[in-house]
Amino acid sequence: MHAVCDPATRAELACGITAEHARQIQRLRAPMVAAADGSTELRDWVDCLVRPVTQHLDQLGSPTWYARFCAQLLKEPLLHDTTLDVSLAASPALPSLLQGLERCLPELSAQTHFERATMARHLIVHVCAERESALAEGSPTLWSSWDSAAACLVDGVTGLWQAPVARSPADRGTARLIH
Repeated sequence: MHAVCDPATRAELACGITAEHARQIQRLRAPMVAAADGSTELRDWVDCLVRPVTQHLDQLGSPTWYARFCAQLLKEPLLHDTTLDVSLAASPALPSLLQGLERCLPELSAQTHFERATMARHLIVHVCAERESALAEGSPTLWSSWDSAAACLVDGVTGLWQAPVARSPADRGTARLIH
């Protein structure tokens, strides 16, 4: 991505890559979300969030660059916002998944849901990017497989969502993107 100088071309390239991978992840996610429909177990919904991503990365084989590409997008707000819209459009199961998460944690404010979703996204992307990088380099990884990385991520993300809220969102200020 850094080799592409023209911002419009960079955005088109990022959107194209994102759309193709999002469609593939959606094919894995849709049956999981359908199976979790009506569940009040947070872990069921976190599984739907994490496992399709790690299954997709596993299916790509090694080396792959998609997780590191996603980590790079998180560092570029304009590209991230653009590709997030593309990803949502290619992933019709995501709104149901997010609603499932919200139903499991009705005591959390909308602001806290937003904050935790943002933290979960960063955790998932960066853990996957770290594993992907280690595999590409032939370095040792913390997890023996993508499935074991997913299991650990599900534990961590579930804990993140269930963490107590120390102060009210009003006391923390309103989360906003700072450019």
